Amino acid sequence: MPVLGLDTSNYTTSAAIFDGERGRNVGRLLDVRPGELGLRQSDALFQHVKRLPLLLEELLGGRQGVQAVGASTRPRAVDGSYMPCFLAGEGQGRGIAAALGVPFYAHSHQQGHLAAAAWSAGRAELLDAPFLAWHLSGGTTELLLVKPKDYAVEAEIIGGTSDLSAGQLIDRTGLLLGLQFPAGKALDELSRQDGSAVAFSIRLDGLTFSLSGMENQVKALAERGESPANIARFAIATVVGVVCRVTAEAQKRYPGLPVLCSGGVASNSQLRAALTGAAFAQPQYSTDNALGTAILTWRAARWEGWL
Repeated sequence: MPVLGLDTSNYTTSAAIFDGERGRNVGRLLDVRPGELGLRQSDALFQHVKRLPLLLEELLGGRQGVQAVGASTRPRAVDGSYMPCFLAGEGQGRGIAAALGVPFYAHSHQQGHLAAAAWSAGRAELLDAPFLAWHLSGGTTELLLVKPKDYAVEAEIIGGTSDLSAGQLIDRTGLLLGLQFPAGKALDELSRQDGSAVAFSIRLDGLTFSLSGMENQVKALAERGESPANIARFAIATVVGVVCRVTAEAQKRYPGLPVLCSGGVASNSQLRAALTGAAFAQPQYSTDNALGTAILTWRAARWEGWL
């Protein structure tokens, strides 16, 4: 008895099905011109509207029996959280649900990341009790205190960056080095080439920190003629170091709570090796995807008695 989930973020169009045990996600990165850092919302929305029907054809084919439809409708589950690109998934999701005569459920993009991370890490039970979570992406570097709420979760920001996100630092470093956006995977590979570099020790303000100065540090390294591999290592090691330090401090304040890592930056191999004891989404479910939305939709439909 599958349900359908849709997610139309600023970088990826995704659709997924989930039946309570197994899930399948199909997604396509949006086209970003070489040398640019992302898209305008109007351009992202246009690409989603064109691509989503094709992804649905690929995902569903002649499949029958979709019991519920859900979509990410906003970045975070708080008042005032809004991005136009999510209108593509919400609009088509509501239309499909109405045509099928099944319920539609709205979720946040962040809730979807958390659900996909927990499920793909083999830790779906995390969604039913409090836990700590990192949402590390191109636009977000937040440490969250997550608690269950009915079929979903609610997240309180307890730490993270006060300005530049980890993903922005990584993408801007990649652009400086001539890498294609989004640059996370390529920068990770570049950083593992032979060479040496040290991380910059960032000052913490409780569980909060600033990464804006690191962009200037990266530019200074490039101007001094430092090798691309060492610059890549510096940027990634700095992010990994501060995330590990903040995690350790958070575990002192919230003893006994497990830690879950989600978002595109959470697929970085060095972070996964350094942050021992944390649960990580499988790499394909660290980046933007609709599977988490489908999981939450299945939980919602079961909660309300549709399944």
